[in-house]
Amino acid sequence: MTRFYAWFALVLALAVAPPARAETLRMAVTTSFHNSGLSDVLLPRAQADLGLDVELLVVGTGQALRLGRAGDVDAILVHSRAAEIAFVEEGFGTHRREIMYNDFVIVGPERDPATIGGAESATEALAAIAGAAAPFVSRGDESGTHRRELALWEAAGIVPEGAWYRAVGAGMGAALNVASAMDAYILSDRASWLNFGNKGGLDLLFAGDPALFNQYAFLPVDPKRHRHVAFDAALRFEEWLASQPIQTLIGAYEIDGESLFVPNAGPRPGG
Repeated sequence: MTRFYAWFALVLALAVAPPARAETLRMAVTTSFHNSGLSDVLLPRAQADLGLDVELLVVGTGQALRLGRAGDVDAILVHSRAAEIAFVEEGFGTHRREIMYNDFVIVGPERDPATIGGAESATEALAAIAGAAAPFVSRGDESGTHRRELALWEAAGIVPEGAWYRAVGAGMGAALNVASAMDAYILSDRASWLNFGNKGGLDLLFAGDPALFNQYAFLPVDPKRHRHVAFDAALRFEEWLASQPIQTLIGAYEIDGESLFVPNAGPRPGG
């Protein structure tokens, strides 16, 4: 009888014991990646495949890098190559691994008052917008998109300023909402634009310039700098992102029949 009660107590304890908690990975990602909707596809799959709960901190690239430097996240997924390389060279990230890419596009009023639809380059399109003093919305938030926009203005030899240029200090979705309300031009990543539900009178007016190429990369935070980071979890998630099934999943992600990302993960640098 004593053995029976001991067995019964063990069964009861197992029945009421809480399930084991999944491991958590804190990852800073850009608003453009989050706005694309791809995270809604990837994260449940990561939980199923890896038993890993990926907690996203959705910010601009500049803020994502600051979170990584402070050790407030375990990894980052961003799209500003020069800043990423500096992050690794300064000892905050162990390496930079490319995962996928898409492109930037210039969106604006369907009537195209600056006539950028016929431009031969992104810098020519921006010069036409500035020349017409047509309303232009800038994210103004140190994000990868904002940095690319500033680089394009610099390449065009233009300092954007005046009443026609509005920096909003906001993420991609919020900036697109402002552009829609103002009937203004804006530089957007293609994924965010395709997934944006408040297009109003805006349309995609210019794309295709190689200068608009937009590479996303994964960077684990270096545990030598911050011992508490979940480095092993970051490496597991990185290998999962770069695996053939998940690269195929990324490439198959579409909105209205249009692919949003092209997978291009290679071997881990130094691996």
